[in-house]
Amino acid sequence: MTIHAHALLFDNDGTLVSSLDSVERCWGRWAGEYGITAEEFGRVALHGRPAAEIVADLLPARLVPEAVARVEQLEVDDVPDGGVRLLPGTRDFLDSLPADRWAVVTSATRRLAEARLDAVGILPKTLIAADDITRGKPDPEPYLLAARQLGVDPAHCVVFEDAPAGLQAGRAAGMTTVALATTHRAEELDADLVVKDLSALSALVTDGGVEISVRR
Repeated sequence: MTIHAHALLFDNDGTLVSSLDSVERCWGRWAGEYGITAEEFGRVALHGRPAAEIVADLLPARLVPEAVARVEQLEVDDVPDGGVRLLPGTRDFLDSLPADRWAVVTSATRRLAEARLDAVGILPKTLIAADDITRGKPDPEPYLLAARQLGVDPAHCVVFEDAPAGLQAGRAAGMTTVALATTHRAEELDADLVVKDLSALSALVTDGGVEISVRR
């Protein structure tokens, strides 16, 4: 299978990098600080959603701003302590792409996203973060904004995601979706193509765009 694209849009956490241990560690500490039980926390979808939405599901509105700032600080502080690592294939795949053909589209705040990306040496020319949008994934807004900033028709964009919410956002934006089975089982992921991670793919840059293929 070969997918043709003019722009490639990557989620970050669980797609380019792994921060799962950090997320669980920091959110667990945060929940303890705010008196949220494991049962209450377990009922809330965590992965692939903006922190502000998660916090709003758990706390009264008056506490949300300070609580969001607190969990962001915990996660930023955790980055130097091994809070992030590159996933297989990320470096080679991104290095094969022109800087103006791809973007990172993350549910994290810009401060947290830049901290994690800087830690592993990824410097996207275009970054869409939670600060830039009003409706997070699974709403298509983040991916549509990335397409606009790159000047590419959404129909010619490919979304790379590990979370169902992100894949739903990509589909709603009218984009081709590629799922990476890094944080969910393959059968849980609804996408045009499902692979284990970016090491399973190769990219060929042509005059007409980028051809994405599954490695044999």
